[in-house]
Amino acid sequence: MGTLNPQILVWARETAGMTLEEGAHAIGLKDAFGLSAAQRLTAMELGDDEPTRTLLLKMAKAYRRSLLVFYLDEPPRKGDRGQDFRTVQGAGQFTPELDALIRDIRSRQNLIRSMLDDSEGDTLPFVGSAKMETPAKELAAIIAKQIGFSLPDFQARENVDQAFAYLREKIEAAGVFVLLLGNLGSHHTNIPAEVFRGFAVSDAIAPLVVINDQDARQAWSFTALHELAHLWLGATGVSGSDAESAVERYCNDVASQILLPASELAAFGRNLPVRPDDAFAQISTFAERFKISRAMVSYGLFRAGFISRELWTELTTRFREEWLSSKARQAEKQKTGGPSYYVVRRHHMGAALLDLVRRSLGEGSTTYTKAGQVLGVKPRNVGPLLFPDSTRGPSAVRGAR
Repeated sequence: MGTLNPQILVWARETAGMTLEEGAHAIGLKDAFGLSAAQRLTAMELGDDEPTRTLLLKMAKAYRRSLLVFYLDEPPRKGDRGQDFRTVQGAGQFTPELDALIRDIRSRQNLIRSMLDDSEGDTLPFVGSAKMETPAKELAAIIAKQIGFSLPDFQARENVDQAFAYLREKIEAAGVFVLLLGNLGSHHTNIPAEVFRGFAVSDAIAPLVVINDQDARQAWSFTALHELAHLWLGATGVSGSDAESAVERYCNDVASQILLPASELAAFGRNLPVRPDDAFAQISTFAERFKISRAMVSYGLFRAGFISRELWTELTTRFREEWLSSKARQAEKQKTGGPSYYVVRRHHMGAALLDLVRRSLGEGSTTYTKAGQVLGVKPRNVGPLLFPDSTRGPSAVRGAR
């Protein structure tokens, strides 16, 4: 394949977030020839020693890179991640898994855009149409009207999953793809919600909202609307669990105004007990009724001045700890059964994206290989994913709009 550029070895290790010692351990290097494992890796990165193909394969796996990357003439340029809207908790948390996920998302978005260019290709005027000078309540009303969102209809759903499904359907009908992605295809690469909660790709043809499915389901609707506010601002980037930056507070306020009007919050907040245990119980009941997360309610109460920062912090910690315990119990239950691979994958991709890929295949404007890249599956799994009824295939939807 050619001579290796040792700078790529340095780039691959450093972008994986590893020191020399950590890199040497990850690829299984041992002390030898009077050199430590880290010194042997240093020699390779200086060009004094060239790794074998077997070792390159280990590097590719440990650094989460394609083997072909190591044979490039120079290190690739950093991918376009957009802005990092995270501040306190998010600072410095561009983990290798998140970095790889964002590259994957941008790659998928490019393919989605090309599919739309081949068919509809209509631009969405609301992307980038707002400014932060617009009052949050006003932008919330604009967004709700654009997507046809009804708060009573949202709250009338039986549970948070159905409420999110209703909201997602409205957002996707407006032309925005909503994906649930929180790992690189395996639970071993799960990315915690503390690292990122959502990602928005601002594009007038193929805008994307990505929600970290490792977060609590009760938080998905809020995150979807938060990222939708980013699209209205024309801001591509990653959001975290903190709300210190001005743009994050603004997008939080917009999402809150849609899901929890200030009048409802005020009526609740005025009668909220001051004892943490009592406040915890009442917020839990209130959040369940409104089909939203308890963390969102407590944040709104804090922003409106009904609770102190100390109480907000204490409540948020307790909500988080209880949710983690519940998540662990749920994971144990799922070991004995659960929805099929294809059911889960369809849910993660969303109806709008599945329909677009079906049309593209039916029109012959895309291949099963590209379809697999967009959907995050192998080409051979595209058919069962898109056409559960084996008697159907792309020809059944050819020409459908």
